[in-house]
Amino acid sequence: MNILSNGKSHDFGDDTSVPVKTQLDEDPYDDPDGALESAEFLPSGDGKKATRFTDFEGKTSFGMSVFNLGNAIMGSGILGLAYAMANTGILLFLFLLTAVAALSCYSIHLLLKASGVVGIRAYEQLGYRAFGTPGKMAAGIAITLQNIGAMSSYLYIVKSELPLVIQAFLKADPNLDLWYLNGNYLVIMVSAGIILPLALMKQLGYLGYTSGFSLTCMVFFLSAVTYKKFQIPCPFEEFSSNGTSTHHAVNVSDVVMDDSHCTPQMITINSQTAYTIPILAFAFVCHPEVLPIYTELKNPSKQKMQKVSNLSILVMYTMYFLAALFGYLTFYGKVEPELLHTYSRIDPYDTLILCVRVAVLTAVTLTVPIVLFPVRRAIQHMAFPTKSFNWIRHIAIAVVLLTIINMLVIFAPNILGIFGFIGATSAPCLIFIFPAVFYIRIVPKDKEPMTSVPKILAACFAALGVSFMVMSLSFIIMDWTTGASRAADVGAWLIKRISNPLVGVVTCS
Repeated sequence: MNILSNGKSHDFGDDTSVPVKTQLDEDPYDDPDGALESAEFLPSGDGKKATRFTDFEGKTSFGMSVFNLGNAIMGSGILGLAYAMANTGILLFLFLLTAVAALSCYSIHLLLKASGVVGIRAYEQLGYRAFGTPGKMAAGIAITLQNIGAMSSYLYIVKSELPLVIQAFLKADPNLDLWYLNGNYLVIMVSAGIILPLALMKQLGYLGYTSGFSLTCMVFFLSAVTYKKFQIPCPFEEFSSNGTSTHHAVNVSDVVMDDSHCTPQMITINSQTAYTIPILAFAFVCHPEVLPIYTELKNPSKQKMQKVSNLSILVMYTMYFLAALFGYLTFYGKVEPELLHTYSRIDPYDTLILCVRVAVLTAVTLTVPIVLFPVRRAIQHMAFPTKSFNWIRHIAIAVVLLTIINMLVIFAPNILGIFGFIGATSAPCLIFIFPAVFYIRIVPKDKEPMTSVPKILAACFAALGVSFMVMSLSFIIMDWTTGASRAADVGAWLIKRISNPLVGVVTCS
């Protein structure tokens, strides 16, 4: 019986299989402790198949897996897609979004095929199998930095937006020093009361219900954007604060906007168009979560997980396009980078839009535990590769991570700019470069030589990732040099498709 080492540690449970170690002599990077990091075995001679995963048998249904992966894909960056469409035109935006969705499906295909060759269900261990310890550390560090940046951005949105939403609902005086209008207190309460309990779940599959609710919130957002398209005329009438009244009294401005912009453009090329290319290139970031979700999938197979991925991307593709389309057709060239901010120019106290902002905050909050799981898994693979699952360590890593992120958000909010730079490096690695080079290294040359079409395509895919990285870093460095504001937009989007750390922030004074 042949046994393939998958390089996976026992971080999440107890092994139900008898570990038998057989090294593949031709691979210099096989784990010398194969018995400690083996997880999947080929069928035995009597035709019986061992438990598929060492830590537990996957029990997450197909639908829950779609919810979890869809929630991982869906960032609050959806709020900036209408602005992206305004700077590309409908047809060019549709072409770019379709191309990126197809490339994301192909990238996941490379990950799954490479994992199927060696039976690995962890991104870090794919790196180990391909390049040894340096590959494992590179993948683990990229996942850690990428997802910590994402969580920091999400919690910064909670810190900035939640007090404004509460203030708008209560019509409270913003000058009052009330604890429930203090973003620092609120972000700690949300982290401790909602995020931490969800992050302590042993298995990612348990978050399928919260992921489903999170996606429901974004469906509500999409429904509201669609409804507003048919309610708001173009040109729209702006509201302005009455300087002699209280801060919540608003009057219709006498100035009516020119209607020359109220015509949809099919293709638009302007100074901002180039920025939308790297923004859309990372619109379907979910790769750190793919293999953990694959691990917990009930009756898993490469084909089934590919269907989960394709369906999740298709659903997000549809929501992305519709949100961008109706947001753009509402405001046309006057749409702002933060779509909800544009609605506030009409009525900052619109009850529907306030409810939408609550829904977006809820979706953002419920995404944090999904993003935290791969970080904890990466830390365990890097720091405790031979340790079995331990509740104390499982809880401690989550608490420490959330504490560090809260401290960054409260005491060093400017760190988000640095995370944007990191995101421009880690995102193309996780989406384009790593899946391609891991596939090239792991798939045996006797099955697919370097001159074969699949490996040539993978090499081109890696080169595309390098080009996106260079383009993104160039834009950020150029903007930092000139002091332009687009650096924050691009950098934060590259972390987790967030068009701006202050997504949808509305000034209510």
